Amino acid sequence: MSVTPPAHPRRPRAATLALLALLAACGTPQPPTAPAASAAAVTPVQLRVIAFNDFHGHLEPGSLAVPLPDPVQPGGVQRVAAGGAAALAGLVQALRQGAPHSVLASTGDMVGAAPLVSALFRHESTVEVLNQLGVDVAAAGNHEFDAGTTELLRLLRGGCAANAADAATSSCALQPAYAGARFPVLAANVLAASGQPLLPPTWVLRVGGVQVGFIGAVTRDTPSIVVPSGVAGLRFEDEAEAINRAAEALDAQGVKALVALVHEGGETGAAGAPADWNDPACPGWRGDMARMAQRISPKVDVIFSAHTHQGYNCLLDGRPVMQALSFGRAVSVADLVIDPASGEIDRTATRSRNLPVLNDRTDAAQRQRLLASEPAPWGQALAQARPVAAVQQTVAAYAQAAAPRVQRPVGRIAGSFDRRGRTDSAAGRLVADAQLAATRAPDQGGAQLALMNPGGVRSDLVCAGTPPCTVTYGDAFGMQPFGNSLVVMTLTGVELKAVLEQQQPAGRTSPSFLSPSAGLAYRWVASAPPGQRVQDLTLNGQPVGPKQALRVTVNSFMADGGDGYAPLRAGRQRLGGPQDLDALIAHLQTQPAPVATARITWVD
Repeated sequence: MSVTPPAHPRRPRAATLALLALLAACGTPQPPTAPAASAAAVTPVQLRVIAFNDFHGHLEPGSLAVPLPDPVQPGGVQRVAAGGAAALAGLVQALRQGAPHSVLASTGDMVGAAPLVSALFRHESTVEVLNQLGVDVAAAGNHEFDAGTTELLRLLRGGCAANAADAATSSCALQPAYAGARFPVLAANVLAASGQPLLPPTWVLRVGGVQVGFIGAVTRDTPSIVVPSGVAGLRFEDEAEAINRAAEALDAQGVKALVALVHEGGETGAAGAPADWNDPACPGWRGDMARMAQRISPKVDVIFSAHTHQGYNCLLDGRPVMQALSFGRAVSVADLVIDPASGEIDRTATRSRNLPVLNDRTDAAQRQRLLASEPAPWGQALAQARPVAAVQQTVAAYAQAAAPRVQRPVGRIAGSFDRRGRTDSAAGRLVADAQLAATRAPDQGGAQLALMNPGGVRSDLVCAGTPPCTVTYGDAFGMQPFGNSLVVMTLTGVELKAVLEQQQPAGRTSPSFLSPSAGLAYRWVASAPPGQRVQDLTLNGQPVGPKQALRVTVNSFMADGGDGYAPLRAGRQRLGGPQDLDALIAHLQTQPAPVATARITWVD
C-alpha cells in the first residue's frame, strides 16, 4: 500500500516570526514561492478503496461464476467463470498499480460456512491467504461469530488451538505457529459484557497528508443467526446508530473523509431477475441496507455493504452504496478524491465500479467482450490482472492437505438437489429426510418429523452426468458445513404450529421456510393474519391435534433458538443425536432421488 506520512504544516514560533520581520526591514529579498510547492498544496489526494464481501473461505475457484448481462442476447444473462484467491489477488494487485494510494477492505464473513480447504484448518488457511492479499482493514460479519467469541479472538490474534484426537478439524496443521490477522477487524456496534467494544470500532489511515476513517459494523441480527450460546454476554447494537456515533467521534478528531464497512445488505431488481450491478439508479432497491442507508450520517461518504451476496452500485443521496456478490467472485472499487486543505471527499469526483474476478477458467470470448465493454481504467485493470503465484502456492498446499478427505466418495444420488423453490427446496427436503432417518429409531430419539432451516443448507448437490452420481465428502461438507449436532425434542401440535408461524415473524415482508421431512405437509396462506398462515397441518396424512405430542428433530443451532426460533427452546425430553453431516452421509448410502413436489403449499 502506498501511504505517505502526514504533512501537517508547523506553526512558526514567535522568535522565528520576529527574525523574519527583522530581515524584511533590512531589505533582504524573499525567495519567490515555488510553483511546484504551490501546486502540491492544492493537489487533491486520490485514494482507491477496493472491497470484497462474504468470502466464506472460497480459496479455490471450483465452479464459481458471476451472472452478467449477455451482450449477444439482449435481456439475457451469461455465466462467467470467476473467483479463486489467486485471481482475486491478481485483480487487487492490478487495481493497486493503477492508483497512487489504495486500501483493500473486507466487509465481513471472511470465514464460516466455508469449503473444507478453509474449515478443515479452522479457517487459519483463509486468514493466511488474506494476509497475503494485503487486506488492510475488515468489518466483522455474523459468520465470524459461528464458533463463538473465544475462537473469533484467537483467529484474529493468533495462537494454535488444542487439537483433540478425534477432531474433524486441525489447527496449525501446516505450520508450527499461527500468527493471526495482520489487519484490524472492526465492529462499532458490538459490546462486550463490560460495556466496552469487543473489537475496534474504527481505523484511521494517513495517506498523502490527509486522514481517512473506516467504521465497521455487523448486522444486529447476529445473535439469531449464529449459535446464541457462542455470543452470550455480547450486545449487538443498532448498526446505523453505532456508525453515526463513530462518525461524530472521528469528525471531532478532524477526520473528515469517512468510509463505512457494514455487514448488512440490500437487494435490487425484480425477484429472480437482479438489476445491472453497476446501475446507479438501483431499480427495486429494498432490504435492510435500503432502510439503514437513509439513517447513516451524511458525514459518511461511501458505504460498502455485504450479507445478501448481491451485486449493486447504488448512488443514494450523492454517495455510493456498494456490494460485489460473494465468494471472491468480484470486487467493489471506489476512487475517492480528497481535498488536502479540508480533508473532505469530493463526492462529485467519486467514481465507483463493481468488477468480476476473471480467472484461468474464464471463456476467452467472454473475457474479450468484458474487456471491451469496461470503461477505463477498469478494463485496463481487468486486462492486466494475473493470478498471483505465491497465493496460488499457499492455496495449493492447503488443498493438497485436505484432498484425501475432500475427494473420498461417501454416497450416490439419483439426481440433482438444488435450493430453489417458492417454499421448501429439494436440497432442504434431502437434509430434513436425512435427519429424520438418523433419529427415527426409538433409541435415537423416536423422531416423527424433522425441520431444516434454509440458511443451514449451503450448497446444491449436482448430478452432472448420468445418474447415479457419486457424492464426495467435500460435496456433502459443502452442503452441511457447520458441524451442528441433531437434537430430538417433544413439542405439542400447538407448539409446532407456533414454530412454523415464526417463519414470517412480525416486521418481515416474506417468509423463510423450514424444509419439512417426508410426511409433514400444510398450506401456507400468505394473505391470512399473522398466527393463522399455517393451515391444514398434517403428519402422514393425519391432522395434527393441538395437544398431540410430537417428537421433532432439529439441528443444535435451531434448538438453541437460532434464526429466531425461540419457541424451540421450550422443547422437552431432549436427546442429542449425531452430527448433521454424518446424518447426511448415512442417508446418501440409500441413493436418494430428488423429491420434485413441495411439501408446503403456497396459497395467495
